[in-house]
Amino acid sequence: MFSKFLKRCLTLIILFCGFCLTSAIAQEKIPPPVRTEPPTTVEEQLEDLTEANEDAVPDDDSFLQDMMYFLKEPINLNYADEGLLQQLKLLSPIQIANLLLYRKAFGNFLHHYEIQAVPYWDIQTIQKILPYITVSEKADVVKSISSRLKGGDQTLLVRGTQVLEKSKGNLIDSNTAKNFYPGSPQRVLVRYRYKYKNSLQYGVTAEKDAGEQFFRGAQKDGFDFYSAHFFVKDIGMIKSIALGDFSVNLGQGLTSWQSLSFNKGAEILNIKRQSETIRPYNSAGEVEFHRGAAITLGKKNWEATALISYRKLDASFKSDTLEFEEYVSSLQISGLHRTASEVAAKNKQGQFTVGGNIKYNTDRFHIGVNAINYHFELPIKKQDVAYNQFALSGKQLRNYSVDYSYTFKNMHLFGEVAMDNNHYKAIINGLAISASSKVDMSFLHRKISKGYQSLYSSAFTENTRPNNESGFFTGLAITPTDYIKINAYADLFKFPWIKYRTDAPTSGADYMIQLTYKPNRQVEIYSRYRSKNKPVNFNPENAPLNPVVAKARQGFRTQFSYKLNPTFTLRSRVELSWYDKKGKNLRMDFSFIQMSFTSTF
Repeated sequence: MFSKFLKRCLTLIILFCGFCLTSAIAQEKIPPPVRTEPPTTVEEQLEDLTEANEDAVPDDDSFLQDMMYFLKEPINLNYADEGLLQQLKLLSPIQIANLLLYRKAFGNFLHHYEIQAVPYWDIQTIQKILPYITVSEKADVVKSISSRLKGGDQTLLVRGTQVLEKSKGNLIDSNTAKNFYPGSPQRVLVRYRYKYKNSLQYGVTAEKDAGEQFFRGAQKDGFDFYSAHFFVKDIGMIKSIALGDFSVNLGQGLTSWQSLSFNKGAEILNIKRQSETIRPYNSAGEVEFHRGAAITLGKKNWEATALISYRKLDASFKSDTLEFEEYVSSLQISGLHRTASEVAAKNKQGQFTVGGNIKYNTDRFHIGVNAINYHFELPIKKQDVAYNQFALSGKQLRNYSVDYSYTFKNMHLFGEVAMDNNHYKAIINGLAISASSKVDMSFLHRKISKGYQSLYSSAFTENTRPNNESGFFTGLAITPTDYIKINAYADLFKFPWIKYRTDAPTSGADYMIQLTYKPNRQVEIYSRYRSKNKPVNFNPENAPLNPVVAKARQGFRTQFSYKLNPTFTLRSRVELSWYDKKGKNLRMDFSFIQMSFTSTF
């Protein structure tokens, strides 16, 4: 204890001397926390995610909800555990591990300036998280659920949106067309949420998509989608309980990952999936969640989770009159119920799920065993085509895996090994290194069998789901000065079996380099170049066989941001993209956004 006290005093003396010698510079680098909008890096990650999903807007906005909540109720670094720090998605696993080790060695932080003493925490990271954290000797301890039901934060969101241009489904004749939209063109979302710190949360969500009916026709109950959840944490041995709708995150996403996850982008250390196993679900998406109950128990270094769920899924229903068999040809994931065929597919498949995991955690080491089992009421039988040879089929799907992580000084090693009920395997291994305060590196290898199948999973892969892929990713981040940062990555991948719209085994590559200049807290300029080559079928001449050609795409972007005040930010962007399928014409797109305001009230 006395040696810890001496180390703590020495650290504070060094910090105090540094502040006295360079007080003006230090105040500029580590300003007092200002509650503002999520940092630019978060917006870039969400843009990259949207681009990777072909501009489909993610329905899971729970991450942004958490970020806005942390602006009002910042995380106390003196008592935050690993799971709470992971919710920020702004910290690398090395930074989280070193903060917990530092706090264990020296005790609670006395001031947010002391964060600079944590190994591998750079100025840029501290500036990003300052609006979301606080340092206080007061622990947020609540002994009873009844006391948590008072004084929490209540929010009610009522949002209506409409695209001004009418969609084709609203223009065509309802008497002659199958794709007619009988509902109104507005999308409506109503959401109520009560949250007390990170200890209790409950709420309800109701949503109607554009083109869906409302209190009439196929939607006589009003909204097309209803959701409710109740979530409580830290009641003795009970780490968390979820009732109603919840999401489950296991390992590195090979078996199950239902929360928002980022893949390739400028933040090259964010290659690891980080989240608590059970999370409350209150987003508008109608697919990536479970409906039932889940519980996590923990004692000392051990933690165990169990879940049970039953819900209805949208599916294309078929009936074989010759074999007297009813089956599902595909599961629908759009969540849209506008046309007659979409309404007919609603809730056609029943899904019963059980699963869980067991974890062992220390300060530096983690190992977990995961299992999840899905049982479908109707068998799945997909179309008999070559790319469906290894597709999900039958009434059962089971996934098992072992995941691990180990932190040693400036290195963090992690991975997961998984297998499905047909004994097809999937492996992911990654390494994040903070070589110095100015250089970070990351490496990730994945090898996923062509027959491996999983449901509601999201690993670090080029494919949307972890299937039929092998690849190697490497990233580099260099900060030569406090106001310049260079990020770059290279990702080489292969698809050993044919896929939809790709009638041959293929390989591709993805490269990106970005230069960011941030001379002060108000101004940020970044320029990015990205080149991606991913082969697809290309048959403009209608040949008997589909030739597979490289779909080359290059893009250049420059964005300027100026923070007028803590409420308003002005942005301008210039973007160029080149798109070539090795055909006759090269397509080039250009966009220029002169002014874009974001605000937080």
